[in-house]
Amino acid sequence: MAGLNGPLRLQASSTTSSASFASRIVLLLTALPLALAAFAFMLQWRGEINDPSSAWPSDRQTFPGMDNSPIGSSGASTFSSVSRSSSSSSSSDCVEILSRSSSGSLPYYHGSSYDSDLNLRPRICITSSTSAGLEQILPWLYFHKVIGVSKFLLFVEGTAAKPDVSAVLESIPGVKVIYRTAKLEDKQAKSRIWNETWLSNFFYKPCNYELFVKQSLNMEMAIVMARDVGMDWIIHLDTDELLHPVGAQEYSLRQLLSDVPSNVDMVIFPNYESSIERDDIKDPFSEISMFKKNYDHLPKETYFGLYKEATRGNPNYFLTYGNGKSAARIQDHLRPNGAHRWHNYMKTPNEIKLEEAAVLHYTYSKFSDLTSRRNRCGCKPTKDDSKRCFMLEFDRTAFMIASTASKEEMLRWFHEHVVWDDKQLNLKLLRKGILTRIYAPMSIIRGLRDSGIFTATIASASSQSKQKLLSSMENLQNSSVAGQNPLKDDLLQQSTSQESSKATARKVLETGSNEDGAVPPLSPPETTGYQLFSRPD
Repeated sequence: MAGLNGPLRLQASSTTSSASFASRIVLLLTALPLALAAFAFMLQWRGEINDPSSAWPSDRQTFPGMDNSPIGSSGASTFSSVSRSSSSSSSSDCVEILSRSSSGSLPYYHGSSYDSDLNLRPRICITSSTSAGLEQILPWLYFHKVIGVSKFLLFVEGTAAKPDVSAVLESIPGVKVIYRTAKLEDKQAKSRIWNETWLSNFFYKPCNYELFVKQSLNMEMAIVMARDVGMDWIIHLDTDELLHPVGAQEYSLRQLLSDVPSNVDMVIFPNYESSIERDDIKDPFSEISMFKKNYDHLPKETYFGLYKEATRGNPNYFLTYGNGKSAARIQDHLRPNGAHRWHNYMKTPNEIKLEEAAVLHYTYSKFSDLTSRRNRCGCKPTKDDSKRCFMLEFDRTAFMIASTASKEEMLRWFHEHVVWDDKQLNLKLLRKGILTRIYAPMSIIRGLRDSGIFTATIASASSQSKQKLLSSMENLQNSSVAGQNPLKDDLLQQSTSQESSKATARKVLETGSNEDGAVPPLSPPETTGYQLFSRPD
């Protein structure tokens, strides 16, 4: 019996040993994760590990259009951490708009001086002719600082030339303010442009034509100023336009232009036009996310096939211009060729058109734009006079409406021709690619506002102005014995800088040049001559 039971006892012992080993393995695999979890909990409880999600605000909100649009859903995951500024405020006060913020912010903006680093290349200059207020200029200016612009040459008049506005602009590093004084006009009256033919079709005409000539003369001066401070590129941009430098490795205008081949003289940014979805926009840069794409960035079949629906009964595909803006490499013999292009006296510039980057044009983005544009021109509300004052058909129609209609009629017309409140049409054109959602500029400007840079700039300039006033008063007291009055001279100079533009009679000399004319604001292509076909929805 012992011989028979011996193998059985050995087999039972082996089975028990295997079961014991397996149970130990299971116990080890169970206990190890629990121990690691407990260890991580202890570290976090002691403050040695930060939860990344705690850095973001809990009240995550979406940008306009992301709630109903599947096109915008992808953008929501990227930018949902940036909280939305309140858009329900009815106040148009500059300081309120610039200081509005919510609980969230972009942390990398805090503590930044926003000073331009001239050691970074290429060095980019933006020049602009503006009469806007701080609520528009400051977000526009700091946004372009963020994407890599080094220098700003601002030719100011109207609201932008008022002391409380210009003092703020002058206090910002990298900004040079040029006032429209009698001295400036005398200098521009001697420009060689008046002796050439390429701009002559725009001379001695009012409103938009006068502005177009003024912009060209300012651009000519800006080329010299930019070259004197070592800039590599120059761009003419209005303060209702933002550059959208996609297509590079990073969202950077400097990176985008650094990738341009050295033999290229001019880079063209096709423009996208803002498509507002309500009539109470107060801060376009922070509230508008939907844009109509340029013809150059669309398949011809899509553009012409949906032209009628995208135009919505307006004269053209875009409300205003459709030929974009351009950046020029600063070099010998460079000159402006109207507000949209550059040229060279000695050669035809080698130009390229960007396939992804664009300039975002926030045109007619506020209902008040109807009356403000009307008030800038002293034209009569007649068909002939409006044609004499405005280059584009929509501007003429808007001027006539703003000059002759009641406020209720203006608002109704604004909804029919400007506001995109048909959600089904919007969704269709978003899916087809005519419309697109763009959130990056909105995100950056909201982050800048939340960082407090706008209000800090205004406060700093106010403090500097008080110090200058006290210094002027001391100089006045010290020089009163000598019969000098520098304060009076300063005030006289400021008053002169705010003088309105005066027309100066100039003679255009005949020339044998066969140069092409300046490039005016042009509408996108029309459907004339193109065979339309029906498209399935």
